[in-house]
Amino acid sequence: MTAFPPYPTHPTGPVDGALRHPRWWQRRWVRYGALIALLALSGLVILALVREQTGTEGFLVGICLAVLPVPVLIAAFRWLDRVEPGPWRNMIFAFAWGACAAALIAIVANSFATKWIAATTADPSSADTLGATVIAPIVEESAKAAAVLLVFLFRRRDFTGIVDGVVIAGVTATGFAFTENILYLGTAFGTDQITGDRGIASVTAATFFVRVIMSPFAHPLFTVLTGIGFGIAAFSAERQHARRVLVPLGGLLLAMSMHALWNGSSAFGEYGFFAVYGTFMVPAFGLLTWLAIWTRQRELRTVREELPAYVVAGWLGLTEPFVLSSMRARQLAREYAGHHLGKAAAREVARYETYATSLAFLRRRGLRGRAGADFALRERELLAELWKRRHVARPAMEYAARASAPVRVPAQAPWPVYGAHGPAYGVQAGYGRPQPYPAYNPYRS
Repeated sequence: MTAFPPYPTHPTGPVDGALRHPRWWQRRWVRYGALIALLALSGLVILALVREQTGTEGFLVGICLAVLPVPVLIAAFRWLDRVEPGPWRNMIFAFAWGACAAALIAIVANSFATKWIAATTADPSSADTLGATVIAPIVEESAKAAAVLLVFLFRRRDFTGIVDGVVIAGVTATGFAFTENILYLGTAFGTDQITGDRGIASVTAATFFVRVIMSPFAHPLFTVLTGIGFGIAAFSAERQHARRVLVPLGGLLLAMSMHALWNGSSAFGEYGFFAVYGTFMVPAFGLLTWLAIWTRQRELRTVREELPAYVVAGWLGLTEPFVLSSMRARQLAREYAGHHLGKAAAREVARYETYATSLAFLRRRGLRGRAGADFALRERELLAELWKRRHVARPAMEYAARASAPVRVPAQAPWPVYGAHGPAYGVQAGYGRPQPYPAYNPYRS
């Protein structure tokens, strides 16, 4: 039996009591079943409501047009998440929540609030304006933020930083925008059927241009602000209670404010919409896109800086920190495994890359005192997953290093490698002189 390499030093702490058998309502299949039933029921209700407002023909036209930007947006968020890909089930849940549950909450709450304002104010004509600029941003952003909150609370291991918040929030908003676009495009088509307008002068063409061509990123842009708030909270220490609460709330308030400004742009005059779009929306979109890409690159740098500690301890191969910190080298490793050993091996290499990335992020949080009480357990789990796949992954990693390295990879490690009875050390960026891995105590106040 092959002996495991020594672990890098890691925290030790009290272990929870004996495992208890969960009650029936705590079982996973019960929770999943209830969630699926809730989303399915919400989907059926929202589709029925939209079809009632648009008619069958308008409903079908709306679906065909509204679905066009969805693959592009999903692909963009999935690309952003490639460094440490989250499970597909989280993205499916986020999209379903946005398209079904959040959309249902919004259409019911917005309709009720608008009717209530019209009935209680002296100027009923202002109800639509107040509903669009005040009620809708609060209701819609809160409904979409609920999906981010649920993943943050119940899928905590999959939610470790800003990129995860951006992806979950963006996919949720994409689902919401899909359902909303069905309603708007279907209603526009019904209007054209009544007036007889056709072609580029039709209401359908104008609605499609504004909502699908010019601003498919609008809802994702708003909700991503909430996701960034939750991402910052996820990277904060558990003892920073105020920060973990106030930062997500601040992100939600910013999302509501941006949404309100966008909805109220038509009240700024004939060219108010284009003024807000050009001076505010496009720059904000560019800034958040830059932030997301910069954060993605920072994640790769974290992988490069933290994994050498596990090379020293013998868990990883010499070239693996280099390969795992390059998206091109990662792809080469997967292609090599797939070409020589088949698709199953390529999937195993992909899992190996994901586990190694999670390990680097976990170590970074531990070094900064931001890891949870399960740090040691999680580290052992990730190392065990890597060790199971080493025979498939290491040849692919070595090939990728040779194929993508700008210079020859050294034959020996530029740091001391300790035996089973020697100390395990971490290594700072640049593979310099080894430094002790600081002990981390999650119970320290």
